[in-house]
Amino acid sequence: MLLDANSSEKPKIEYPCEWGYKIIGTDKLKLEAVIFEVMGSRDYKQKGGNKSSKGKFHSLSTACQVESQEDRDALFKAFQEHEDVKMVI
Repeated sequence: MLLDANSSEKPKIEYPCEWGYKIIGTDKLKLEAVIFEVMGSRDYKQKGGNKSSKGKFHSLSTACQVESQEDRDALFKAFQEHEDVKMVI
């Protein structure tokens, strides 16, 4: 990704590239299952995330190679629309 700090344009992302997502939900095991389900046969990395101070929310990070903007957006949407995910960053 190339970014000019003085530019108001969107950064130019060169595909394919590795892209990461942080997903947030109320059940860590369900979030792990969501990542496995959404990623399908892709190779991906998963990293344990954080737990909120009261333990109500959990986050997990995952990353994989995306081939295009459409591919990246489709993964984001799949995470976002899953019933066990409260938020995607």
